[in-house]
Amino acid sequence: MSARAKQGSVPLERLLTVGVRAARAGGAIQMRSLGRLGKGQTRRKGASDWVTVVDHASEKKIISIIRSAFPDHDILGEESGETLSGSDYRWIIDPLDGTVNFMHQFPMFCVSIGVTRRGVLVAGVIYDPLREELFTALKGRGARLNGRPIRVSRHGAFQEALLATGFPFRAKRLPGGYMQSFRAFFLRTGSIRRAGSAALDLAYTACGRLDGFWEMALKPWDMAAGALLIQEAGGRVTDFFGGPDFLENGLITAANRPLQKRMVGVLKPIFKGRV
Repeated sequence: MSARAKQGSVPLERLLTVGVRAARAGGAIQMRSLGRLGKGQTRRKGASDWVTVVDHASEKKIISIIRSAFPDHDILGEESGETLSGSDYRWIIDPLDGTVNFMHQFPMFCVSIGVTRRGVLVAGVIYDPLREELFTALKGRGARLNGRPIRVSRHGAFQEALLATGFPFRAKRLPGGYMQSFRAFFLRTGSIRRAGSAALDLAYTACGRLDGFWEMALKPWDMAAGALLIQEAGGRVTDFFGGPDFLENGLITAANRPLQKRMVGVLKPIFKGRV
């Protein structure tokens, strides 16, 4: 019998309990270090892409908590990469989403942890330690903010919508499509925000603070937890073409179902043949 066959399923509640414990621990490290980064504690990974000692410390602590509960589970961490053991379960970790915000003490950063089973999102946690807001979701069980159920907004028309986006700093070679999409939504919608944390943008969309979100060139750790939150809050998440491959291609659009369909209708013709 294979190692995978021997594993069996883990109760979703246990996944969430461990995920919450890990997220809170990572958030505590963030708060102890906020405003205290010194010389040599930050490093540029790429254009507009930074990492700090806090990213590494948070991820190390998060992984240690997950490993103590599930030593055989696969892990994909933004800073440490991927560890594979052939498990059905995969933890997808962003230990500090909004690193540049954190460096500048701009109050939009968080921990994001998503869990997949056989490639399907089953649990998600986003923790904002500054506001002490804990967003959680379990597949088929709904989404919550500090224990209370949340739902996506009901605004289905563009003219009423408040959208969020993120600038594609990882894809500056492809600015044309993004700028075209920004212009299209700017002309159609009520307003647009860019706060610098994709995970929190998704969480805010899940609880109705934002009506919709789109971004390109994201990584799985930016999206995994937030995507499940939106799905469990009654919304829809796809790539720019209406497909399910956003974790693979990094193109994501999310909103309540009527608005999300309209967003795809704008994005699809712009990006067809570009990516």
